[in-house]
Amino acid sequence: MALATAFLSSHSLSAPALRQSRVLAVGFLHHRFLRHETARFSPPFHGSFVSVGGFLGTMRGNCPQTSINSADMLGSSSRMSDQEKDSVPMPIVSIDQDSDTDATIVQLSFGDRLGALVDTMRSLKNLGLDVTKGTVTTEDSVVKTKFFIMRAGRKVEDPAMLEKIRLSIINNLLKYHPESSEKLAMGEVFGVKPPEKKLDIDVATQVFLQDDGPKRSLLYIETADRPGLLLEIIKIITDINIDVESAEIDTEGLVAKDTFHVSYRGAALNSSLSQVLTNCLRYYLRRPETDEESY
Repeated sequence: MALATAFLSSHSLSAPALRQSRVLAVGFLHHRFLRHETARFSPPFHGSFVSVGGFLGTMRGNCPQTSINSADMLGSSSRMSDQEKDSVPMPIVSIDQDSDTDATIVQLSFGDRLGALVDTMRSLKNLGLDVTKGTVTTEDSVVKTKFFIMRAGRKVEDPAMLEKIRLSIINNLLKYHPESSEKLAMGEVFGVKPPEKKLDIDVATQVFLQDDGPKRSLLYIETADRPGLLLEIIKIITDINIDVESAEIDTEGLVAKDTFHVSYRGAALNSSLSQVLTNCLRYYLRRPETDEESY
């Protein structure tokens, strides 16, 4: 509810074959919520940003404890081997609103190429956000950096700000790892090399909806990524008087994979309203050029 209310007061901003069954979609969602933390840090003061230099991370395996602010960890694409350059990993940006009651969790991974992400932390600070905690994990050679962020002592609920966070992180990724541009939809405009393959938006757009208890429904959306997508989705949902209670916003390469808990007048959506919402999302997400006034 808070997410939808915040949206209404904010300014409007202008896959290969995907999962075809609800069972697969729900299984995917449960899998994504598993968290394996191997290192964490806490700033000495709540919301303080002065502790960047003391941000420590311990990598799994034989790697010693390393300062995530060290020059060695910043990493340069110029030091990559030819084999590494030929195999660009999938960049993933995840914004999780459900796992922590007080903070918004932002997680970023790009194979084993990410370093300290000091510039990413600074860009979050420049948005008026506090990085209150962070973790670094290594899973199957993929380094995952997770930030717990707050705004004015609370998790971030304004969809416009969530979209700014997502685009700021992707912009930094394109700046410091330009090879990622061929794997990101934003690379078409802002990267050094546009994606070799573009998604068919009709094929890429999938919408799944089911009850998640008597008081809310679980909505899962996959579609081609583009700037302002989150705001577009929220507008479609709220225009038919459905409340958005929480969201997880994931960007996996060219594809956006978003999860929402939604409700109508404090209850899960009935079958008729579920069908209306599903049809609206499928129609308008497959036609991003549609004039907003037409609906």
